[in-house]
Amino acid sequence: MAEKGRGSVMVVGAGIAGIQASLDLADSGYLVYLVDKDTAIGGTMAQLDKTFPTNDCSMCIISPKLVEAGRHLNIELMTMTQVENVTGEEGDFTIQLKEQPRFIDLEKCTACGECSKICPVDLPNQFDEDIGDRKAAFKLYPQAMPSGFAIEKKDKAPCRLTCPAGLNVQGYVQMVKEGKYKESLEIIMEQLPLPGVLGRVCPHECEDACRRCQVDEPVAIRDLKRLAADSFDPREVKIECAPKIGKKVAIIGSGPAGLSAGYHLARQGVDSTIFEALPQAGGMLRVGIPEHRLPREVLDKDIEVVTNLGVELKLNSRLGSDFTIESLMADGYDAVFLGLGAHKGIELGIPGEDLEGVRQGVDFLRELNLTGKTHVGKKVCIVGGGNVAIDVARSAVRLGAEQVTILYRRTRKEMPAWEEEICAAEDEGAIITYLAAPQKVIEENGRVKALRVIKMELGEPDSSGRRRPVPIPGSEYDIEIDQLIPAIGQRPDLSAIEKLADLKISKWNTTEVNPVTLATDKAGVFAGGDVQTGPGVAIGAIAAGMEAAVSIVRYLNGADMEEGRQLPVVENPEFRPVNEAMPTEDRYKMPELEPEKRIGNFNEVELGYGEEEGKKEAARCLNCGYCSECMQCVDACLADAVDHSMMSREHTINVGAIIMAPGFTPFEPTQMVSYCYGHSPNIMTSIEFERLLSASGPYAGHLVRPSDNVEPKKIAWLQCVGSRDINKGDHSYCSGVCCMYANKQAVIAKEHSDKGLDAAIFFMDMRTHGKDFDKYNIRAQDDSGVRFVRSRIHSVFPEPGDKYRLVYSTEAGGTIEEIFDMVVLSVGLSPNKDAQQLADKIGIELNSHGFAHTDNLSPVSTNKKGVYVCGAFQEPKDIPSSVMEASAAAATATMALKDDRWSMTRTKELPPESDFSGQKPRIGVWVCNCGINIGGIADVPAVRDYAATLPYVVNVQDKLFTCSQDSQDNMKDIIKEHKLNRVIVAACSPRTHEPLFQETIRDAGLNKYLFEMANIRDQNTWVHMNEPDKATQKAKDLVRMAVAKAAYIEPLHQVSLDIQKALVVIGGGVAGMEAALGAASQGVDVHLVEKSGSLGGIAKQLNATWKGEPIQDYLEDLIDRTKANDSIQVYLDTEVQGTTGSMGNFVTTIAKNDDDSLIPIEHGAAILATGGMEYKPQEYLYGKEPNVLTHLDMDAALREEDERIDKAKAVVFVQCVGSRNEENPYCSKVCCTHSLKSALALKKKDKRKRVYVVYRDIRSYGFREDLYKEARGLGVLFIRYDLEKMPKLRKDANGELEFTVIDHVLQMPVKINPDLVVLASGVVPGDNKNLFEKFKVPTNAEGFLVEAHAKLRPVDFASDGLFVAGLAHYPKPLEESIAQARAAVARAMTILSRDSLMVGGVVAEVTPEKCAVCLTCVRTCPYGIPFIHADGYAQIDAAECHGCGACVAECPGKAIKLNHFTDQQILAKTDALFEKA
Repeated sequence: MAEKGRGSVMVVGAGIAGIQASLDLADSGYLVYLVDKDTAIGGTMAQLDKTFPTNDCSMCIISPKLVEAGRHLNIELMTMTQVENVTGEEGDFTIQLKEQPRFIDLEKCTACGECSKICPVDLPNQFDEDIGDRKAAFKLYPQAMPSGFAIEKKDKAPCRLTCPAGLNVQGYVQMVKEGKYKESLEIIMEQLPLPGVLGRVCPHECEDACRRCQVDEPVAIRDLKRLAADSFDPREVKIECAPKIGKKVAIIGSGPAGLSAGYHLARQGVDSTIFEALPQAGGMLRVGIPEHRLPREVLDKDIEVVTNLGVELKLNSRLGSDFTIESLMADGYDAVFLGLGAHKGIELGIPGEDLEGVRQGVDFLRELNLTGKTHVGKKVCIVGGGNVAIDVARSAVRLGAEQVTILYRRTRKEMPAWEEEICAAEDEGAIITYLAAPQKVIEENGRVKALRVIKMELGEPDSSGRRRPVPIPGSEYDIEIDQLIPAIGQRPDLSAIEKLADLKISKWNTTEVNPVTLATDKAGVFAGGDVQTGPGVAIGAIAAGMEAAVSIVRYLNGADMEEGRQLPVVENPEFRPVNEAMPTEDRYKMPELEPEKRIGNFNEVELGYGEEEGKKEAARCLNCGYCSECMQCVDACLADAVDHSMMSREHTINVGAIIMAPGFTPFEPTQMVSYCYGHSPNIMTSIEFERLLSASGPYAGHLVRPSDNVEPKKIAWLQCVGSRDINKGDHSYCSGVCCMYANKQAVIAKEHSDKGLDAAIFFMDMRTHGKDFDKYNIRAQDDSGVRFVRSRIHSVFPEPGDKYRLVYSTEAGGTIEEIFDMVVLSVGLSPNKDAQQLADKIGIELNSHGFAHTDNLSPVSTNKKGVYVCGAFQEPKDIPSSVMEASAAAATATMALKDDRWSMTRTKELPPESDFSGQKPRIGVWVCNCGINIGGIADVPAVRDYAATLPYVVNVQDKLFTCSQDSQDNMKDIIKEHKLNRVIVAACSPRTHEPLFQETIRDAGLNKYLFEMANIRDQNTWVHMNEPDKATQKAKDLVRMAVAKAAYIEPLHQVSLDIQKALVVIGGGVAGMEAALGAASQGVDVHLVEKSGSLGGIAKQLNATWKGEPIQDYLEDLIDRTKANDSIQVYLDTEVQGTTGSMGNFVTTIAKNDDDSLIPIEHGAAILATGGMEYKPQEYLYGKEPNVLTHLDMDAALREEDERIDKAKAVVFVQCVGSRNEENPYCSKVCCTHSLKSALALKKKDKRKRVYVVYRDIRSYGFREDLYKEARGLGVLFIRYDLEKMPKLRKDANGELEFTVIDHVLQMPVKINPDLVVLASGVVPGDNKNLFEKFKVPTNAEGFLVEAHAKLRPVDFASDGLFVAGLAHYPKPLEESIAQARAAVARAMTILSRDSLMVGGVVAEVTPEKCAVCLTCVRTCPYGIPFIHADGYAQIDAAECHGCGACVAECPGKAIKLNHFTDQQILAKTDALFEKA
């Protein structure tokens, strides 16, 4: 991947901003590396249910973008990837990336989901904000791109890390949970050949490491292993063995180490023979553990597992007497493994130990286990505290001893025996005496008569860490016994090998070996288990046998025995977090044989779990390692896509520029304890509520309370959680989007409710400052009935029934209490949690709030040249602003890379179009559920089945989301399989999705116009939201009409047309000049048209940005650069006279205001940046009283140092003058900030000045909140007013200004005698109606230009090739105008960067024979396209026709048809409308 590339750009973060930047770059000639740490792209927008202010389904509008980015040949998606290091400079960055393993090969994955269906591991679904669960094998969300699955795994679970043999504990426990015992054994027997045995006698150290202990008790791991072995015969498990390699190994000892070595050697194709000195196999498993703990048939069954693999077992064969190591080598054995065990008891070392009646515990157990009987006294004393001592005691009880006493020299706390064994011994009647040690055996007639015992006390810790027992002088006493059984430990019997050359014996009487390979110093001889470690546990010996087998195979193959076996220790392993608030669940107690039924027999005491108990116990597993590596997905995946061996990969890429768009992190409200978040499921964050409402969310879009699945009757939204708060949230800024999304959520929640939901939003200032936001807020109140309560809630008080009491103060000073069913916390946008780390790696600065630092006058540029930012990484913002900035960043990033455009891009090769001429229509119909947008209202399966009955329909499908990538791939397959020649999708809007589906069918070999779309969402289910039967019937009608038309649609073909590589920019303000310079830097000729006599626009009247950057210096430089640029031709005093043509080939005529001569300009695109104006107030004595100023007047007074500024002692700023009223029902967005900035300027001049800001809502969004905070700190007074009680300004009897406002707290009029009154007059559009009509671009009711899509195409018009920037679009601050201008350039460059484009298709076509040359079409066409051909008929140039159909409708002779909308097609559709379903 390492490749020098000025023709490429890296985009970090694949939310909507990163996607848009990538698409703009890729479409304008650059290779893009789109890097994101998630498994799929989409970011936060993919989690949203709806978007404001249009209430569009978020997934519906982002899905085409996801697919487009995923399919784009020049966008390389690098998911699960993070930036490690960045070096270099603009034009030549070298970047190291680290890609985490997905464990599923995307090249093979078909997104069938079988891996997820079979996965046993349930994990919190992070995409659903942990409300619901998902599997460890998962797809982030249904429409995720890439559409493949991934497997989440971190470090190995602690239980697995603790197990000496490295058993995949989590894996086999999950299989037990599923009742898959065979599969559980297959996992266990990867390392362990004795599952039944170890399911009973394993010391289960793994349970000590079990993190379930942090909640209640550890999972019963060993008991679940036993359940698997008891439920499925281990002998029936198929063990895969490698082909024989022609080598054989001698194994001495058939204990756990020897059996394990033989098992693992056989699996590697190595023959082995186990030599056992005893008459029965099993070693200490056979002779050291009584049958009540380990039944013989269980051991025999497990040994058969080993011998069934071909391992030979030779009994009664003793090393030293029957053979030697040398004789084995001479007999052709290629290696020897010593697994002798530790069968020799350790003596007490006290007088009388050689008397009759004294017997070692291991000898006692050996005879008992081999013969079924042994001598036992009446009064037996066992010395020791381990499991052997307990086993002897319990066996003695069973054999009829009348009194059994265990002496242990420490306390019970230090006793090494298992607690359950100690309890069992006590239950069965054994007496344990602690802090006592034998001192002397007392004899009578050569036999044991008594034992002298001394009491002990605990002193300082010894080498084992336990406190050393110290004798208490004078505490001796005698106990009467007739049998003494020492059981204080064992050691290996090395008499047969101690003189063997090159075999070293340690001071502990064990063999010395290489600790990694277990090789002795004698070549070919290995040792493991108790003979090497001293007495240990069976699982440790099995681990040794396994490791020895690895070494022996390497030895036999001549390979390095140590290489790769010393695995690094993970210092801080990453496990699944433990939710300590999770409910406790008792561990299932192992059922046992009742004590009275154990008398006189060796029946097994622990009876084992039943199936249901075992499943429930296994379900307690926390899945610490996430994926359990049970490998079920490997078997389930027919595409062979699952690869658990995947490792992280490092990539090095070279790019010319970097765009940072990693987004934000939602505020985590757990720190705000007064809101009780995290203690009740019905108190949730706003993003959690989005998932609750979403059709693809955990509740499938049904509005219910998580606690009881009951629909709520009252929901409260609490605003500013984690915003505007320096006490608990630590975020002083405003997040800018919370007020609007709360409005949206309340409206949508009320739509989801069948019971008249009471929705209340508690807020401080309603900051609905974006385009059409105030209108939405008004509709929420007036039409939807959402309550708005101006109060900040301090605490949420839980009430019985999972309800919540809110106490709040009214503005009148009263207190109100309300009970709510749910509370939604409108959380703010915190900085990306990796922001600092990313900034350090890339070398960019963050601001004091933790977001990327930028300046107002260079809004997407960081401090590092060549690195740009966009979206919420730069400042909290909504989707349109993020998209706009993304395009701006793309344009800015490529200014220095223009010469390398197209140098690294790839070209898509399309398959040839299939020829269906002469064939009957074969139609495929896809009906989309669109989550619940359609499927939650109309009966989608019924519509699908109905479609199957329609003429020519040969295949029908219904999909949850037809626009998702896996559905697109499925569509291509079905087209080919069923030889479809027409495709219909019944889904949402063709406005957003038709190009996507057309591209899909073209990839399958169909002409893209053989497609028809039935809009059964916007035109149906949204309309008939509460009428499911009508919606279903109408959906059938719409599908029937689409099928009728589709039968007659034909392939249409386009032609290539050269693009005019020039840009027209209308408007010479900041937005216009920034656009002109941006395009010129991309190598495009620019024509900048300004109707006034100078450049600069309204910016000429501004002083500084809100951050204090001087605007006039910037503007002067901007004008100079514009005029000096050879690629920009400036036309002053000039206006547009007309325009014609279409994208890529416009002709616009201009003329100077004092000259009638027309100047034609050929260009490929145009940007309208005609600006706006300050509202000229008619109110508050403006124009009549010189001391009443507007913002711009105030700026001029400050700039010119007007003496009135210094003299003024009292100044009143009045907000929302000419905004947010019936005439102009919108927020002008800049006024609050402007007032704050001016108020601060006054206070800084003279702190004694009395400055008042009279407002409705202070809308200091984003970091502008810093100004508000500073103003309050300096003593600026803020008084709120309502529309119903407007402030008044008049002159009093003394001729002084008198300003009166009703204070909302005091509920009394406040009178002020100001020296100056500053009116925060809003922004209104300029008078450009004629210009807009010439370009045929729409405006809203207020006169601002209307973009193609409010969210995802904020600078595009619906007419391709035309773009908007600046105040003509909507009021905005200077930095947003600059960004939007550059965004318009990026969008224009997707056209102007190319040499040609395909035109035609859906265009009007004249039949010359029918044309009467009546000129109706010439007069009708709004674009002036038709002309009269020299041969005497009208002609329409396909390259210029817009396909509007006006000429077709008006032609009296029916000489014109509109392709794809012919009379035949339209009539077929209308006829079908009146047919009955």
